[in-house]
Amino acid sequence: MNLDNNTLQLLQLLKERFEIIGESPLLYEAIEKARKVATTDISVLINGETGTGKEVFASIIHQLSNRKKAPFVSVNCAAIPETLLEAELFGHEKGAFTNAIEQRVGFFEAANNGTIFLDEIGEMPISIQSKLLRILEDGSYSRLGSSSINKVNVRVVAATNRNLEYEADRGNFRRDLLYRLNNIRIELPALRDRIEDIPLLVEHFAEKACAKLKIPFQSVDEDVITLLQQFPWTGNIRELRNVIETTVLLERKGILTKKQLMEHLPPTLKEMADHPQSSLAIVKVNAPPVASVSPDLGLIYQTLLQLTNEVNEMKLALKTVIQLITIPQHQPAQNFVEDEEVFKATKVESVEKDPEEYSLEDMEKNMIKATLQRFSGNRRLVANHLGISERTLYRKLQLYNIT
Repeated sequence: MNLDNNTLQLLQLLKERFEIIGESPLLYEAIEKARKVATTDISVLINGETGTGKEVFASIIHQLSNRKKAPFVSVNCAAIPETLLEAELFGHEKGAFTNAIEQRVGFFEAANNGTIFLDEIGEMPISIQSKLLRILEDGSYSRLGSSSINKVNVRVVAATNRNLEYEADRGNFRRDLLYRLNNIRIELPALRDRIEDIPLLVEHFAEKACAKLKIPFQSVDEDVITLLQQFPWTGNIRELRNVIETTVLLERKGILTKKQLMEHLPPTLKEMADHPQSSLAIVKVNAPPVASVSPDLGLIYQTLLQLTNEVNEMKLALKTVIQLITIPQHQPAQNFVEDEEVFKATKVESVEKDPEEYSLEDMEKNMIKATLQRFSGNRRLVANHLGISERTLYRKLQLYNIT
């Protein structure tokens, strides 16, 4: 994305105003798109993984809009039970349901003339989506328990970490609603796609943590940055911030060293730091437990994508994956055996030839197929477990013609 000097200066000012840290071109592209769309009233869909700052960008759009003096209401659709979500969004009348002892104003009414941010909109039940579509079309709605039609003037900014096109194909998301929300789409990059920003982010979080302790911030050791740039950061900026803040607040020192960091890393990251070359390191992603010890494919898949020259190691990783996948759920994952003869006797329907004969494309294809089988085709869980975005997974499925 080519930006002139005036635009770059403007974006720098916006970064300072909203405390956005980073110099990645992907980040600048997202900020510029938010700036341009802010002065309009059209709906915006923000796509990004958990922890990438979707609410920050929704706030930017509101603060730069003509609605900035009106309310900005943020709603996490995934955090409200389905039975209550309709009443929370649109309000309810007295006696509309048990314990409805008085009339209640909903989030849309509270955001009138302002902006409502619907986070995790992919989690919204389809029964409520039709009512959201109605508001988007003409601003009309009815409180739960009322037949009266009310009107609001609200700008909708929605966000999701799901592939809504895929969810629409499955019947989980209304396609007409998707069309209305998808006027403008802003893609927020994952932290692993902008690792050049990690030094700036680490210094920023460490400095803020030192300020809380009222101690002078001094420096971050270079080997700290080297280590942190190797992690997949499935929780993105939020996860990185928690790691840095925890280390500084517990150590209470103005210098951040690798030794200090290793003392306070979460178990999954510490395992990866202790065994950086091991494809057996467990990366716990948001996925349902399938065994008492659940081997995660995320690090293995990242190895396949990144270590393209180490073919022998990747073949070994694939063998291990096949063994882990075929372990019964009641059997602990650490009990797998590495004996070559046992491996050859293992039967996996998706594997049609000896792993020694695999190309990198074969290995990646079968990795994806095996993970799809493991999670019964749930692409969201598959993408999370492999440590990639749903958009990347969708492209891979098309590339390898996997249905």
